[in-house]
Amino acid sequence: MNILLWIMQSALAFLYLSGGAFKIFKVEDVASQIPSIPPALWKVFGVIEVVGAILLIVPLAFKWNPSLTPAAATVLAVETLALAALYASNSLKIAVTNPLVWAAAMGLLVAFVAYGRYALSPAV
Repeated sequence: MNILLWIMQSALAFLYLSGGAFKIFKVEDVASQIPSIPPALWKVFGVIEVVGAILLIVPLAFKWNPSLTPAAATVLAVETLALAALYASNSLKIAVTNPLVWAAAMGLLVAFVAYGRYALSPAV
């Protein structure tokens, strides 16, 4: 289970880091998807994703406050599933080009990581 979680964390960290950087530096492209969300809020989402991506790996890898990893995964799951709900309000079309599909999948995967890391953490 631990190996599976590390593989998922690594893949999700890469995806969240790249997606968050895109939201920060290419905010005009992202803001065109849902015009009702201001660009500043998209940047906030990007910062949450970049910080969360780092916290998915670093605390557990260096055994420095490893409880930050499930906390970061929980925050990312909530943020991503909220974005999926926003995407769903615009389009429910199931297609690879619809961000709803990717947000929902990533939200569920990172929620699984949060649960797995919380379940595997030693009782305090």
